[in-house]
Amino acid sequence: MISDAMLTQEYFDTMNSLDGDLAGKRSARAYMDQSSAIVHHRVVGASFIPRLYNDEVWERFRFISETIHTILCKVIERYRSDGSYRTIFDYDPRLVELILLPRGYDAILPFARVDIFLNEDTLESAFCELNGDGSAGLNEDREIVHSIEGSETFTRFAAHHQLESCELFKSWVAEFIAIYETFKNKVAHPRFAICDYLDVGVVDEFRIFSEYFEEAGYECVIADVRDLSFDGTVLRDGNGQQIDAIWRRCVTNDVLEHWDESQELISAVRAQAVALIGAFSGHIVHDKQIFEALKHPLTKAFLSDEENAFIEEQIPATHFLTDEDCDLAAVRANKDDWIIKPTDNYGAADVYAGKACSEEEWNALIDRFANGAAGAPFLVQRYVTPYRTKTIPPAADLEWLVEQGFATSVEEVEREGVLYNNISGLYLYNGTFTGVFSRLGPLPEISKEHHGMTAATIRVRDRA
Repeated sequence: MISDAMLTQEYFDTMNSLDGDLAGKRSARAYMDQSSAIVHHRVVGASFIPRLYNDEVWERFRFISETIHTILCKVIERYRSDGSYRTIFDYDPRLVELILLPRGYDAILPFARVDIFLNEDTLESAFCELNGDGSAGLNEDREIVHSIEGSETFTRFAAHHQLESCELFKSWVAEFIAIYETFKNKVAHPRFAICDYLDVGVVDEFRIFSEYFEEAGYECVIADVRDLSFDGTVLRDGNGQQIDAIWRRCVTNDVLEHWDESQELISAVRAQAVALIGAFSGHIVHDKQIFEALKHPLTKAFLSDEENAFIEEQIPATHFLTDEDCDLAAVRANKDDWIIKPTDNYGAADVYAGKACSEEEWNALIDRFANGAAGAPFLVQRYVTPYRTKTIPPAADLEWLVEQGFATSVEEVEREGVLYNNISGLYLYNGTFTGVFSRLGPLPEISKEHHGMTAATIRVRDRA
């Protein structure tokens, strides 16, 4: 089977046989500039070079994601049913209240994205983080695929390979409807809502999903959690219209931040007047304490031997950044081995890799976050060196790359590419692996804030 690296090199060779396919690059850039791939009012950075995954890598993605989903469902259910097990987690009491609210339907973890580092040559892997219902990126992938699929490079490459992009919209709509059908208080003609705090939500993505729900025959509105009202029987949106099921896109730390303004939704969920898909119990997945919890003896006791072996292999060493839970002196002395993360946040906020810091900066970060100094718990996790792939970054980053020594010239990057670190976000719809959110970056932390970008995900279904 042709390796991912060889497929990528073939894609570069195809592009360069077209003198760099400048027309294709210009067209892709123009498409993205007018696209709906917008996060926080800005079009996302995208690569002209897709991430190409062969079947061997794709099946590895499937195994990793579906295995961890099964394990996470066991953890969620044990937390909800066993008070003694809850003691290994350190949650705000309000979160405990939310997690224990009734669900009323079958799916334990309807929607998730698990982010991993995979060495595409050896298939060795490790988790970076786990995400529940706030997971984004679906529309980024869709729009970036559209931006490049009409290029001559893509067309010629596709003539020699069986290619498949991710279908992340209709498949989720169908799964959501199927989950709602198991809700104990379902109604005959339900009205759906996608709910978040819309000043921080990916509203353009929500609109596209709303259209797909409409195509499937279901009215679906986009609603701000703060605009909902509940009369004890019916939950209504800001226009006074009934809502029967919600796709929850709001993350739980935002619910806590807007606690008083969110009580109408919480009351409706408690009364089982609305199906909240997914339930607040998904917070257990999102909170990075899960990494320690998965290795706790109380968790090991109800997992199988195979599942425990999987956890030991896939979860990097993770500790609370406290004197009690780790050797802070060793963390200080070996900065390149560690990365600091908050237990509960999103968007790569307050994530710091020791490799990206001077000794002075690293020690200052430990002083800032250790032992609850920042007012919230932080973790330190063993740093995993990401797999690197040749790519072409957005035009806005090319001169910066040369200035930073990643390449000798812009022309070199445009022709030969540059090696970027990879992180693969694996989407799961009710436990079924559905697609990949492919992100890359030149720095130890892979995020938009650190010159990161998104690439189109393409599965290469060649048989060899």
